[in-house]
Amino acid sequence: MEKMLVLYSSRDGQTRKIVDAMTQEMKNHDVVLQDLHELPTCNLSKYSKVLIGASIRYGNYHSSLLTFVHAHAEQLAVANAAFFCVNLTARKPEKSTPATNAYMKKFLRLSPWQPTLQAVFAGALLYSRYNWWQTRIIQLIMKITGGSTDTSHDLEFTDWEKVRQFAREFAARR
Repeated sequence: MEKMLVLYSSRDGQTRKIVDAMTQEMKNHDVVLQDLHELPTCNLSKYSKVLIGASIRYGNYHSSLLTFVHAHAEQLAVANAAFFCVNLTARKPEKSTPATNAYMKKFLRLSPWQPTLQAVFAGALLYSRYNWWQTRIIQLIMKITGGSTDTSHDLEFTDWEKVRQFAREFAARR
């Protein structure tokens, strides 16, 4: 059974939820799930495949993502590794692919590792979890970008079939 490492950087839980859905598609593999915020170093050669997923908050990835990628760039370059990002910009079809998403482009600019398999998923707008200040900042961002400013309910934009398809594609890689 192949041993796969799935690393994630999640702030409000949507990236973790996406990773959990992906692991359901990888049932025939030995999957090790690890939070990037808690992982100082790792020997990637113990795994046949490595998947990294990270979310965007206020236009940026968590610093642990780029710290990890820079520290493990050589291992990632030779590993059977893939990357996906989660952001609200991807809720718009014209910004939902690696080639059209500004945050994927940003990752590729900042990263010494250039993954050959990439994906972009829309996240969730979880107003019920934000404090007053976060709510106001996110409402402003949503107003500017044409998104919902209605705080009375949460919105999930994730295309779950797209998530499952990417997981199957990743698991099938040789």
